[in-house]
Amino acid sequence: MRGHLEMSKKERERLLVLSRVRDQGMSLKSATKALSISYRQTRRIYKRFLDKGDAGLIHKSRGKMSGRGFDPSFRQTVLELYKTKYSDFGPTLAAEKLLEEDGLTVDHETLRRWLLKEGLWQRRRKRSVHRQRRTPRARFGELVQMDGSHHLWFEERAPKSCLMNMVDDATKTTLSLMDNEETTSVSMRLLWAWIDKYGIPQAVYVDHKNVFATDREPTIEEQLKGEIPLTHFGRACDKLGIQVIRANSPQAKGRVERNHRVYQDRLVKEFRLKRIQALEPANKLLASGFVDGLNERFAKAPADPIDRHRPLGKIDLAAVFSFEYQRTIGNDFTVRFEGRLFQITKQIPLPQPKEKLVVQVRLDSSVHLIYKTKALEFIEITKEAPAESIPVIAKEEKPKKSTANTPAANHPWRREWQKKPLVGTNQKRGHF
Repeated sequence: MRGHLEMSKKERERLLVLSRVRDQGMSLKSATKALSISYRQTRRIYKRFLDKGDAGLIHKSRGKMSGRGFDPSFRQTVLELYKTKYSDFGPTLAAEKLLEEDGLTVDHETLRRWLLKEGLWQRRRKRSVHRQRRTPRARFGELVQMDGSHHLWFEERAPKSCLMNMVDDATKTTLSLMDNEETTSVSMRLLWAWIDKYGIPQAVYVDHKNVFATDREPTIEEQLKGEIPLTHFGRACDKLGIQVIRANSPQAKGRVERNHRVYQDRLVKEFRLKRIQALEPANKLLASGFVDGLNERFAKAPADPIDRHRPLGKIDLAAVFSFEYQRTIGNDFTVRFEGRLFQITKQIPLPQPKEKLVVQVRLDSSVHLIYKTKALEFIEITKEAPAESIPVIAKEEKPKKSTANTPAANHPWRREWQKKPLVGTNQKRGHF
């Protein structure tokens, strides 16, 4: 037969064995053992070999399109869409978007092979293992990692912002929130959202940022009470019974760090497709199904099915997630705080001047005065407020009685003097 034949390793082995059967009288039974196939299959292959020669050993489907293969036009359509819309998407995410956005179904591994063949995708080298992997916690809610990721989430359409992210150590369940910076406020709001959705976790794993930890020296009052200095976030966790564990390196909280890459790969592209470039619509997208979609795809079942989250009960999270400052009550029952003046109204119990209370500023910017765990009633005094609007707190004093002895109307002091004429130089003054 003229031309060239491309044969696989298996086909070349069959050619060698069946040639011995034909030329050297090797039995088909021996050939069956050498080829590790059935006797009937050996007879069929040997018959094709005798009829067609070497070409009879070539698989009949060689060079033909698979019955389950895609039409070339479909393949070309997918590749064109990838070039125009998803050029920086990975094969897995691109396959998802082709189905969601364009209604084209193609397996991510099939797409990966097409992209590799066209030079549109390159295999990534796997990094060598640097640290020993820490065994994940066994139960959901036993440990939740929290961290912020500063990134160009809106690409060049908006300045760099921060994604606050929480990831459960046992299940890889995630919850996130976007803001301009990694602040105490956004950290509290994210933990509040986690508690509303799942319950109170046992521990939170964070880094050494001043949002979560402080290096200041304890005050005298803290020393007397045996307390350690806490940030506002740490105080909120302490009230909820959440242990705050600080990581000494990014690798220690590697699960949340790796989860950042998932967001940076998928969320940035989602913002681009939805034309989102502001924080408010970004958070709406996260809450309206994007995060739930990530959890459905990447979360896993815990090793132990017991949930370690505690129920919230009657705890007021608005009071827990707040900023608290200690202040002293003035002699006029006023409290000064950041240039503002608050007047405590008359009530029971009424704290006394010089006593301490807590000024509580909540996440909605409302101010509350707390005295021995009880919220006080107060009004804010402004410069424009008239004097009569300020309530009098001091005790009313009774009018003092005059100590002066006012003479009566007929008292001799009130009579007119009656003067008598003097007689001579030795005449005495007359009496009245």
